[in-house]
Amino acid sequence: MSPTRIAVIDIGKTNAKLALVDAATLREIAVETRPNTVLPGPPWPHFDLDGHWKFLLDALTRMQAEHGIDAISVTTHGAAAVLLDKDGALAAPMLDYEHTGPDEVAAAYDAIRPPFAETGSARLPMGLNLGAQLFWQLQDPDLDARVAHVVTYPQYWGFRLTGRFATDVTSLGCHTDLWNPWTGTPSSLVDHLRLTDRLAPAHHSSDVLGPVAPGIAARTGLSPDTPVVCGIHDSNASLYPHLAGRDAPFSVVSTGTWVIAMAVGGAPVTLDPARDTLVNVNAHGGAVPSARFMGGREYEILRRPPPDPVPDAGGTPAGRMQVDVGTDAGQVRDAGGTGAGQMPDAGGTLFCLPAVEPGTGPFPGRTGGFTRKPKDESERMLAISRYLALMTDTCLSLIGAEGPVIVEGPFARNTDYLQMLAALRGTVEASESATGTSSGGALLLVEQYQEQAGRAVTPSDPEALRAYAAAWNDLIGSAR
Repeated sequence: MSPTRIAVIDIGKTNAKLALVDAATLREIAVETRPNTVLPGPPWPHFDLDGHWKFLLDALTRMQAEHGIDAISVTTHGAAAVLLDKDGALAAPMLDYEHTGPDEVAAAYDAIRPPFAETGSARLPMGLNLGAQLFWQLQDPDLDARVAHVVTYPQYWGFRLTGRFATDVTSLGCHTDLWNPWTGTPSSLVDHLRLTDRLAPAHHSSDVLGPVAPGIAARTGLSPDTPVVCGIHDSNASLYPHLAGRDAPFSVVSTGTWVIAMAVGGAPVTLDPARDTLVNVNAHGGAVPSARFMGGREYEILRRPPPDPVPDAGGTPAGRMQVDVGTDAGQVRDAGGTGAGQMPDAGGTLFCLPAVEPGTGPFPGRTGGFTRKPKDESERMLAISRYLALMTDTCLSLIGAEGPVIVEGPFARNTDYLQMLAALRGTVEASESATGTSSGGALLLVEQYQEQAGRAVTPSDPEALRAYAAAWNDLIGSAR
């Protein structure tokens, strides 16, 4: 019997969330959130797993009492694993992937790292390659000796709920260097790191780990028979409803801190790892050409007016402000004063050029920002929205995307972003779901699914938008 109410543990880089999802509609019945705050060391910046666990247990208890829970699924951000000792306790705190520690041993890691042809995983800075994290952490011989089990992040919560160790193919297949997406087996790096017997077994995301442990049932009021599925990487959770419910070709743009474009059934392309393209692995174990940039982070940086005089727009911000990265920019029309079909004057029209968050995305070697100081908030927001759409279009071109583009997450509420993307891509659908990750996580437990098309986007002045895009490309000299 299929479950009707599915609790989805949904942990992104910015927020931790528990959503109760109706299986018939994939709508959220109830939602509770808390910030995913990074704690300082020692031994390194890390995530508050104990705080999340208390939050999740309390939220599960409330949702069970108020609505009833039939099953549990998990989706989390990637570039993350948890190191456990022989008793299942933390062998070390869970490293924040934005910590620069792994860069200290980059040369040594590169010497053993498998090639892109084996893993489809581009070389990324900091700890964005999970293999680089593990290599750096296991330089400590005491820690290496303590680690008995390595689980990817969704499966850590599955372990806490069921007591069973696992990894899943989507989490192993998202730029970890640990997985060969074409053979569906661990890469040669796993043996180099001496993790062959310590990396938990890989499962498809929809595999059931087991029922909740007796202690969890007693603590939360859940039925002891409540099943817990293995879980899924969050970008693949956004992809999964479309993978299950429509025919190729199409592409999905998952938005949040990261904007990740994934092409299903697109044109054959040669991926360029230097431009942050990579191969993801979907919930069925298949390879998915992907490209990405930190769109939510760039929005966050750009929307804060700097003090006068205006500093270098490419600089790294001093702080990390949490914002609604999808807030509609007031549907402001063309602040540059261009008419239909006219090429905007680059000297007067405001553009934002890549890259704002350095080191990632399709233009990693550039330092960008606004071409001049915005006149007012409306002009600022319009330029930001268009910039994010142009970056998304670049990512889609790099992966050979064809067919409809479905935008998931907070950018699906940004009218100016959607109109620019639709002017360049043709058919663009804005997902009506509040978030693609929770519905995708819930769908792992649903046997039959008929996808409902998202809201179609019709640009009000496509010729002017395409002229703006052409001018942007001229300014950056982009090879399209």
